[in-house]
Amino acid sequence: MPATISPAAAKLIERLRAANQRIVFAESCTCGMAAAIVGGVPGASHAFGGSMVTYQAEVKQQWLNVDRATIHQFSAESQQTTDAMAIRLLEETPQADWAGAITGHLGPDAPTEKDGIVFVSLAKRGSLSPLTPVQSTFHLDQSSRIGRQIEAAERFLEWMVAQIE
Repeated sequence: MPATISPAAAKLIERLRAANQRIVFAESCTCGMAAAIVGGVPGASHAFGGSMVTYQAEVKQQWLNVDRATIHQFSAESQQTTDAMAIRLLEETPQADWAGAITGHLGPDAPTEKDGIVFVSLAKRGSLSPLTPVQSTFHLDQSSRIGRQIEAAERFLEWMVAQIE
């Protein structure tokens, strides 16, 4: 985890506090790193409700009620699964206005064509289409596992800041 306060995390908390809104996360590949980074921001609890780490496919199904068929058809590390994670978390967290989710292939044992690819989703309560979250995909530059987790978490936070205005 970075030794200083993340500018992206600080900006995310600042924007949410100004709008009197809260966010929650469903994290897989980052294994809670995004929550840890946000937790380093003084006053984060005013806008950050928490993070559910659902590292295994079965846990995504049990804790977030992600459909087994979605995971079977697309994989636990797919845009479809990430979307479902965000939607289900928002449905189960009435005090949250936003739910961000992240999954991806960080290796080892990731298929070569998917290694380092991360999927992110952001669902908003009260949006015109709450079942269609904003989504994106990015490829990580880091090669070490912990480096990838930190990079993925930071990019996730930066991406959410760009979505929440």
